[in-house]
Amino acid sequence: MPDRLGHPLEKPLFDQLTLIGVGLIGSSLARVARRQNLAKTIIAIDSSEEARKKIAALQLADHVTGDYADGVKNADCVILCVPVGACGLVAEKISSSLKAGAILSDVGSVKGAIVSQIEPHLPKHVHFVPAHPVAGTEQSGPEAGFATLFNNRWCILTPPEGTDKDAVAKLRLFWEGAGSNVEEMSSSHHDLVLAITSHLPHLIAYNIVGTAADLEAVTESEVIKFSAGGFRDFTRIAASDPTMWRDVFLNNKDAVLEMLGRFTEDLSALQRAIRWGDGEMLFDHFTRTRAIRRSIIEIGQDSATPDFGRQAKDDPVQ
Repeated sequence: MPDRLGHPLEKPLFDQLTLIGVGLIGSSLARVARRQNLAKTIIAIDSSEEARKKIAALQLADHVTGDYADGVKNADCVILCVPVGACGLVAEKISSSLKAGAILSDVGSVKGAIVSQIEPHLPKHVHFVPAHPVAGTEQSGPEAGFATLFNNRWCILTPPEGTDKDAVAKLRLFWEGAGSNVEEMSSSHHDLVLAITSHLPHLIAYNIVGTAADLEAVTESEVIKFSAGGFRDFTRIAASDPTMWRDVFLNNKDAVLEMLGRFTEDLSALQRAIRWGDGEMLFDHFTRTRAIRRSIIEIGQDSATPDFGRQAKDDPVQ
């Protein structure tokens, strides 16, 4: 996989970067920001005392606090790394403490709902540039992050109409400095694209693992013992953070329900083909979908290695 992480910047992009919520994404940002000199000073805010102790022990930030107002007051860039459903509450807490010209961003995998949650609390002197790094693993917590998490992954920016162009350009440079490929699109288009590429697959994974767990004729020990590669991959996806994915589905429900409807129709067609022995239809369908998998490998978004256990370096997307 190509390495987009170059030499550290000679001059930091930001004097102070404040990260709110330091789990997998937040701690990875802290690590890569330090490694690549993207910020002179890194401040970490977390509501959990246990998390703050871990952040301090891991030396992820220059200062760790549970005081939201104090943690953002001098920040040039503030990135919300909290579950989608919490973004509005956090924005309300920090809005009066953000300095003029500061960039406020996030890392949520839903964009329309986050914009509607944050904009009512947004001071006019602050630049709001929503972002979604399409990278992650099923692990969580400050200790789960690593500096190369975003390397050669996509980060999607969805700036609302009228957003300051210089602020967008600076956040683009930040994510490129973290190793990401950067794309811009509207929040509504983002939510539709991610509903099919990320949200629906997670919903299916949760459902399949749940179905297996509920089977009375097959014991749980047999499910675990005889798991083939495909099922192992589903269990990996289904191990993702429950709070985050609950909020994703509740806040992107229209797009997810639209994609779920289409998926259900396509699944019914496959069901009919199996029932009536339509091997030609099945072969054509599997051939077409196999080509999509090959395309994903060709553009460097995964490897052909038969490793369903996925090491951290292979970063399954979220």
